[in-house]
Amino acid sequence: MRNWLSIAILAGISLPAILLRVLGIELNTYVEVATFGVSILAAAFLLTWASEVAETEMSATLALAVLAIIAVLPEYAVDLYFSWTAHTNPDNAHFAIANMTGANRLLVGFAWPMIFLIFWLQTRKRTLAIDGTQNGLSIIFLGVATVYSLSIPIRGHLSLVDTAVTFLIFGSYMYLMSRMPPREVEEFVGPAAAIKSLPTMWRRVAIAVIFLFAAGVIFCAAEPFADGLVHMGKQLGIEQFVLVQWLAPLASESPEFLLAGLLAARGRPGAGMTILLSSKVSQWTLLIGSIPAAYSISGATLSPLHFDARQAEEVYLTAGQSLFAVAIFVSLSMSVWEAALLAGLFTSQLFFFSTTVRIGYGTVYLFIALAVLFRDLPMMPVLWRTAKESVRDSGGVSRRVERPPP
Repeated sequence: MRNWLSIAILAGISLPAILLRVLGIELNTYVEVATFGVSILAAAFLLTWASEVAETEMSATLALAVLAIIAVLPEYAVDLYFSWTAHTNPDNAHFAIANMTGANRLLVGFAWPMIFLIFWLQTRKRTLAIDGTQNGLSIIFLGVATVYSLSIPIRGHLSLVDTAVTFLIFGSYMYLMSRMPPREVEEFVGPAAAIKSLPTMWRRVAIAVIFLFAAGVIFCAAEPFADGLVHMGKQLGIEQFVLVQWLAPLASESPEFLLAGLLAARGRPGAGMTILLSSKVSQWTLLIGSIPAAYSISGATLSPLHFDARQAEEVYLTAGQSLFAVAIFVSLSMSVWEAALLAGLFTSQLFFFSTTVRIGYGTVYLFIALAVLFRDLPMMPVLWRTAKESVRDSGGVSRRVERPPP
């Protein structure tokens, strides 16, 4: 009963986000930011509990991938808004690219090192190993999407061709993920145990209801939470482009960061990294492809969405960082120096705005990525083999794992 009470309390804390949006109630900016921020945090806890059980009902990795998509819904909402309105407000075309590149670089440069830091604080180990059977596909598909993305800054636009290619990559990725087996857990604890104790049909209904409810909360809270932070930033005199590229994505990506961080804090850094890897694949395929699709539909045109030289440099820099991220996990592990380099390069680039520096950082990422790929060349067959083994058995045989302590 105590576990169900915890679920009910957090659902109650999340509910104001939906009610405020549906009823059209506006509050003081600071009150709104606090209210919607707390609602997102509560929804993140609900998603964490439901996802633990969902991993035993379907492909474990697919469950985490769906969870990643739900958590990143606010980012999609913000970017699609800019893309949809780019015809009537041309500046929004640049903001769409800025928001997309900022979100991707935040994910890799901030969230990935965050998971490593939590892991290091708990274990004092200098290398975080990840499960190849759970993450091999994500790494390979992220590599494919990254190689394709290197052509975008050269062309200087996003078109429906990009939509077709990136959607095909993402669709293939999700199909193969669905063939992976579920996870069998020895023992559940806390609210997850209460959900698992339900009869099969009611358990699946409960999981679906929690996922849909939390998705609704996150979707409703995204815009006012991001807008509130942007408004607060303007009051502090922060440039609008910086707000769109960094502050808005930080707000819209917060559910995803919280979910991954909560899993890592509960002794499951691998699951947290699986969510972030899946989210990166989603943002580097589905999100990129959605931008020209929204632009074409809203304007009833087949013309591509063009962007300026600055946005081309941002995409190049983001693609370089993405290639370095792929190179790191070819070995199915992240070392302390790799995590520090990801965080250091990301943090230091925030203080420079010139064209030369942006291109320089992108080139540095590419050279480091090539060096790491050359170093880990012997590991590539292992990565490929684990990815193939993860989908070879389509019979859905569960993999038994021990539960970490609560």
